[in-house]
Amino acid sequence: MFSECYTALMTPFKNHEVDYEGLEKLLEFQIESGVSGILAVGTTGESPTLTWEEHNKVIRIVAERCKGRCQSIAGTGSNNTQETIESTQHAVHVGVDAALLVDPYYNGPSSLEIRNEYVAPVANMFPQIQIIPYVIPGRTGAQLLPEDLAILHKQFPNMSTVKEATGDLENMKRTRECCGEDFTILSGDDDKTFTMMIDPMIKASGVISVASNIVPKAVHDMTMLLNKGEQAEAEKLMIALKPLFGIVTVKTQEDTPHGKVLCRARNPLATKTLMAILGMPVGPCRQPLGKMTKKGISVVLDVGRTVWKNSPEILKPVADFFGVDVEARLYDESILAGLTYRQY
Repeated sequence: MFSECYTALMTPFKNHEVDYEGLEKLLEFQIESGVSGILAVGTTGESPTLTWEEHNKVIRIVAERCKGRCQSIAGTGSNNTQETIESTQHAVHVGVDAALLVDPYYNGPSSLEIRNEYVAPVANMFPQIQIIPYVIPGRTGAQLLPEDLAILHKQFPNMSTVKEATGDLENMKRTRECCGEDFTILSGDDDKTFTMMIDPMIKASGVISVASNIVPKAVHDMTMLLNKGEQAEAEKLMIALKPLFGIVTVKTQEDTPHGKVLCRARNPLATKTLMAILGMPVGPCRQPLGKMTKKGISVVLDVGRTVWKNSPEILKPVADFFGVDVEARLYDESILAGLTYRQY
């Protein structure tokens, strides 16, 4: 049911509020670019910092705009099953095709508990939509295991897909082994999508992508070519896209009065910063996410300039849709003033 590219859509902000006008523009850019679907308010959409009222409104707008044009997925998961049920109920009401349930974070349930006390109640209550577990232990400190995924898949007809972001190829192979050929694995990591799709022991069918916020057509084309078996052509796109895949998290060593420290600009900060540099209506991240350091923004700029130099065609849709001069913006230092900290 789910294949090729689904964009984990950024939530744009302006003056600390959700920018709904910007949201509509970003949505239209994605849909016109031909993506398979849109994920509303996932991690990339900064779901932890949205109020439930904002959360529900973004999901409604995405569902309405996607209807009849591409699939819509609502990020309705939390670390509270009752909240998840209420959010999923709203998502069903506004017409989404699927709900994404991130593993419960912080309170750390076992895989057995995630299955019995979290995913199963939601899948049972809302059989009319697909329920997609989102397995990302690096963020949640919990993990729904392949064995429990397989039990859910057998128990519920609407539980036949996973967003796999463990980064562990052996876990992915175990998922395929346990869940069978009729189960869909979607990559949750842009930089692993190509490998996951060509590996015969994983057989991923697509990706829920961060980079596609900037280059939706290129990511979609890469996954479509892979599903057609045209690996050589897909590999050319993968190579062109690789620099963008590498900024989902940007790590730098920063100087402090007490010595050097590691600074990690985690998703969506770096990709959102590049979008702002390019002139896309995303605004800043919402606190506690902040700005890039000078070293971090240098990494982002280098990536943008490299992609423009080597593969300008994959950034041209941004220029055409948003009416911006991509090259000029990538070299305009004045744009950076509000995007970086003056010092660590």
